[in-house]
Amino acid sequence: MFLDGATVGFDTVNNKAVFIDQTLLPNEYKEVLTDDYNEIYDAIKLLKVRGAPAIGVFTGISLAVLMNKSKADTYENLFAELKDYCEKLVLCRPTAVNLKWATDEMLKVAEISCEENFKENLNNKALEMIEDDIAICRKIGEYGAKILENCSSILTHCNAGRLATVKYGTALAPVYVAKEKGCDIKVFADETRPLLQGARLTAFELCDAGVDTTVICDNMASFVMKNGLVDAVLVGCDRVALNGDIANKIGTNGVAILAKHYNIPFYVCMPFSTFDKNIKTGDDIVIEMREGSEIGEMWYEKTMIPQNAKILNPAFDITDHSLITAFITEKGVFTPDEIKKYI
Repeated sequence: MFLDGATVGFDTVNNKAVFIDQTLLPNEYKEVLTDDYNEIYDAIKLLKVRGAPAIGVFTGISLAVLMNKSKADTYENLFAELKDYCEKLVLCRPTAVNLKWATDEMLKVAEISCEENFKENLNNKALEMIEDDIAICRKIGEYGAKILENCSSILTHCNAGRLATVKYGTALAPVYVAKEKGCDIKVFADETRPLLQGARLTAFELCDAGVDTTVICDNMASFVMKNGLVDAVLVGCDRVALNGDIANKIGTNGVAILAKHYNIPFYVCMPFSTFDKNIKTGDDIVIEMREGSEIGEMWYEKTMIPQNAKILNPAFDITDHSLITAFITEKGVFTPDEIKKYI
């Protein structure tokens, strides 16, 4: 296996972007190596690669791979080709800010390059993104592990573990770092309808790491909170507005409301790259709408919804900053009011 515990990678010898096809988990583990634009686009669009940080790094790697194949013979043509790829890939997943962040970073590198070092500079930037993501997630884990010193169990929603980043993860990084230090924390994982990222992915990676893991249906979160089975909630996020509102997987807002009601701390774990400085509040964040087939057909042999019934399938919801106890970042732990000073 090329990835050796990572989720995405860059095979520089063969010029391939590498990723774990997460749509096949937990029943099949498959690493895909590709230099094909359509396959790269589909990997992001169809959630074969998912999780905001992983999407961002994979985008950077993919742009380097695609440009290494370019036959363009002038700087102007190279830049125009790169810009075209960036504009197309950004449309894959409009809510996750890391995708746009990655395309912007690669364009910045291209702008200060010349024809002779254009491809080399993009390659180096992609490799830097990989290493930076690992280091950032490790830092999030270290800060979060300190918060969890007096916690025996947490609840998490969707998948914000290593499968959502290069390694470690965001929301699960504190669990992994705590385990490295000899502290075992139990995890309740919401199944996360309709794509089951919690049941399929979070449970898969936690069990693989030897973490005590219990999967619950999304509508069971209130039960475990009311009965004192969890001490904290840790989630990731795909975009943060300037006022601290977050966009995360659909259902996150409901979990935050429940946590507030039961006086359970609700932490958002994320790198600073998840901030969108162009978005003032959560009301300005575009919510991705996905196919209704994900709800009524994806996991069933027969359609489970009457033909005449309409289906609403938002991929994300907005959690108000007032429901967030603190952000756990690579720079430290901050309340929503505190973190504004660092943006």
